Amino acid sequence: MSLLLPRAGGELVRYEPRRDPVAVAPGGPPVSRTVFSAAHVVADPYADTTPEGPAAVDWETTLAFRRHLWAHGLGVAEAMDTAQRGMGLDWAGAAELIRRSAAEARAVGGRIACGAGTDQLSPGASLPEVTAAYEEQLALVEGVGAQAILMASRALAAVARGPEDYPAVYGRLLEQTARPVILHWLGPMFDPALAGYWGSPDLDTATEAFLGIVAAHADKVDGVKVSLLDARREVELRRRLPDGVKCYTGDDFHYPELIEGDEQGFSHALLGIFDPLGPMAADAVRALDAGDPAGFRKRLDPTVELARHLFGAPTRFYKTGVVLLAWLAGHQDHFTMVGGLQSARSLPHLARAYELADGLGLFPDPETAESRMRTLLTVYGVTS
Repeated sequence: MSLLLPRAGGELVRYEPRRDPVAVAPGGPPVSRTVFSAAHVVADPYADTTPEGPAAVDWETTLAFRRHLWAHGLGVAEAMDTAQRGMGLDWAGAAELIRRSAAEARAVGGRIACGAGTDQLSPGASLPEVTAAYEEQLALVEGVGAQAILMASRALAAVARGPEDYPAVYGRLLEQTARPVILHWLGPMFDPALAGYWGSPDLDTATEAFLGIVAAHADKVDGVKVSLLDARREVELRRRLPDGVKCYTGDDFHYPELIEGDEQGFSHALLGIFDPLGPMAADAVRALDAGDPAGFRKRLDPTVELARHLFGAPTRFYKTGVVLLAWLAGHQDHFTMVGGLQSARSLPHLARAYELADGLGLFPDPETAESRMRTLLTVYGVTS
């Protein structure tokens, strides 16, 4: 049966769902690239809470989704932007998520890296308070045996007077880490409060400050995650990293070309788009392992249209589309998000996300996906 899918402006377009999903068998981790999926959290739909209240998480379903990613050989980047960190998930919720996910990773042998930031702070925190908040979160992450990702801090962006304040904070943190960490540069398209990070709104100046911190502590930096949606800038930065320091692309617009790389190097991956694309992404990178870059691009290039749609402006609301696809794919039983963020995208946006994902064969059970999409359309008043 076909569906009527709404377009912006009210037009309804008839769509015939695909019946042949792309099946990808579970497998071990890719070897030519390190690949993390930033994973979403599953809300508890029965919790009596509000958008301003504490996040109510369905822990078992949240962990089951991580087991799904690990089964396909992907690492999990936990308690990051994709998990609605700072957009519905507060530090108390993130801390519990880190503890539970790290324990699950140990139990199943999965790779995990967790975000350490400063989101327990109230507005107006001082520079020493920012450093102490980072130290508290870093201690928790490393205490549960996970690799740390030092997330960009809204509080640091607000209090820093210029580029000179960043080495003071990051230098102290990197001196005390138990193992090399990943440094995260999240652009303002993902979080407007991070505008001017590394001490300047000028990206060239910011890049110099960032690279200076990396160079001064290269033995404590496993890699840098760059989420600027600017492929040229990422490649230029990648080529200037010290030997042994990885570049993890966070560019959900240009990831195939950045992961494939060129004669001077390549990017590893730490991507939110690999939440819905997990099995397909792992299968693609295994083609690179086998020396088949054409096969890699054949698998991954067709997914870019979906990624660009999900991460379209305002980019920070991409999580809504990610959770929609998890519901349609059968990874959870409802389309509810912490903070009520299921309402953050329009029905035409969600309908297009379904159409593009279905066209890729992402839904293991296309009939279930169709039935659930039809239910959502009916709630909005669209009937076939």
